[in-house]
Formats: sequence, C-alpha cells, structure tokens
Amino acid sequence: MNFSKLVPNIFYVDIKDGLKLFVEVLKFQIEHNDLSAKNPFCVVTKDGLRVNLFEDEKLAKEHHPEFRLVTHDIENVFAEISNSFPEYLHPNLKTVTKRPWGAKEFAIMDNQLGIIFQEW
Repeated sequence: MNFSKLVPNIFYVDIKDGLKLFVEVLKFQIEHNDLSAKNPFCVVTKDGLRVNLFEDEKLAKEHHPEFRLVTHDIENVFAEISNSFPEYLHPNLKTVTKRPWGAKEFAIMDNQLGIIFQEW
C-alpha cells in the first residue's frame, strides 16, 4: 500500500470559526469554497497540507479532534501566533516546551479543535 496524503475532516457548529483558525491564524488558503451551500464546506491548503472544513452542528458536538503540525521552525511559528492570536494558545501548553520525548511543542485550540505544534 502507498499513501500520499492524509486529509482530516473537521466539523464546526459555525464554519467561520474554522476559517478564522486556518485562514487567519495559520495562513492556509481556501482552495474550494461551498460556503453558501445548505451544508457549508471548505477545503483549505498550505504547504502540501489539506484540511476539509464542514459546518455540521451534530457532528461538531460529537467530534473534538486533536492533531499535530510538525515544523522545523517552532520558535517562529510560536512568535507569530502568540503575537497575533494569543487567545488561541492552549492553557496547558502555552509556551514552547521541551517534552520528555525530546520534541519541542506548544499548542493552540479553538472551540472545536486542538493543534499541537512540534519540532524534533
């Protein structure tokens, strides 16, 4: 078996929350926009990554995903996010911290999703 990409689906009560996190905070670009549909949907991309955002209140209340974004410049990522959007910093990992397994990490969260930034 060979795979080339993992594309998560993330469900929001209000898709605008996901767009703020991914487009404004993380600087993803909107590749596909179905925001005016009965069930709003967007595909956002950056640096070969792809995420599908959906507006679905029922599924949003059932799913609260968490994932990691690996970077080679965690200090720069942290500086940009903490200076522009400090309200997104996760209270349990709000600074770059060397973890017992050797990685440097910090985390952000919105009302639906947790993202841990990691540098090995």
